[in-house]
Amino acid sequence: MARAVKFDRYGGIEELQVVEAPTPTAGPGQVVVEVVAAGINPGEGYIRSGTLHDRWPATFPSGEGTDFAGRVVAVGSGVGEIGIGEEVLGFTDERASHATQVVVPAEQVTPKPAGLDWDVAGSLYVAGTTAFAAVRAVDAGPGDTVAVSGAAGGVGSIAVQLLRARGATVLGIASEANHDWLRKAGAIPVAYGTGLIDRIRAAAPDGVDAFIDTFGAEYVELAVELGVPVERIDTIINWEAAEKYGVKTEGNAAAGTIDVLAELAELAAAGTVEVPIAAVYPLDKVQEAYRELEQRHTRGKIVLHP
Repeated sequence: MARAVKFDRYGGIEELQVVEAPTPTAGPGQVVVEVVAAGINPGEGYIRSGTLHDRWPATFPSGEGTDFAGRVVAVGSGVGEIGIGEEVLGFTDERASHATQVVVPAEQVTPKPAGLDWDVAGSLYVAGTTAFAAVRAVDAGPGDTVAVSGAAGGVGSIAVQLLRARGATVLGIASEANHDWLRKAGAIPVAYGTGLIDRIRAAAPDGVDAFIDTFGAEYVELAVELGVPVERIDTIINWEAAEKYGVKTEGNAAAGTIDVLAELAELAAAGTVEVPIAAVYPLDKVQEAYRELEQRHTRGKIVLHP
């Protein structure tokens, strides 16, 4: 038997349980991966609570998790280029990666680059492809000044680095505890809270050209007040504000392909992009992992070890 995180109804973190589940089998075109590391993401918590029922409804009992990295333990017919024992990273569309094993179509895994840390590989897909899409959406480049809310979080920390790689000046909005990391990443840190708009204007006297919102709250309104063109504002979370102001909402759905994941994995393996690992929990401590995540002050990613 495998073990997997499940929940039987919408509710709080206490609904998450680790249960025995049938061992996955590889059908035609599929592979089974023994999971070494699997990232957790804020959206999973919103799905579990029912907050996103209208957008992404759950069916019960529901599994959980999208990101993973591990070793291939079974290969279905028609899979020609992936062998048993190969180290891979990938994603599942079935909310199933928070488990000891996961079965996915072979085209949803890519070889793990040599030297890429397992925890980074296992938490790269959702945050990485979301950051990739957001950076692409605001079309940032040399000469641009871009503000990023939640700049030290899982998505924000990657977006900051991708923006810097494009030559943009980056204002990283985050708590002061994360300012040293942001400076090392090449960003100008700006503390959130009362008076933020004045601090941004002081840090960018020539104005802000683009804005990426990874946190929600009032950041879309702040970007509009700063005079950022709506076509260069992207929020990955505040759909209500996006509809009100006509800003972009490009995230994982816009760039969630295996080719983008493979590109990000190579960047991470080369050290071009650092993925900070905030904490690692065993699968049995999944509730504790989400309690830490939902404080919304972690630097980088939280990872489960099945």
